[in-house]
Amino acid sequence: MSYSVKFDKNASGFLEKLEVKESLRIINKLENVKENPFHYLEHYEGEYYKLRVGDYRLLIDIDFEEKILWVRILDKRGRIYKR
Repeated sequence: MSYSVKFDKNASGFLEKLEVKESLRIINKLENVKENPFHYLEHYEGEYYKLRVGDYRLLIDIDFEEKILWVRILDKRGRIYKR
């Protein structure tokens, strides 16, 4: 059974502001991640996992019981690590 993907309000807002080409690239990558998340995700600080897509980084929180990948933060590579 694959995971489902949900976005926080801020992450979905950032995705909507991106160019269509970039947002489709991120969405397509998430489609691959849904099938086998731990092949693509790297552990990050605390409970987050990191996904790299070009110059963008997604910090993802995983709900193992409900099988949901929560995209909590989506931003450019240079800014995401300063949070």
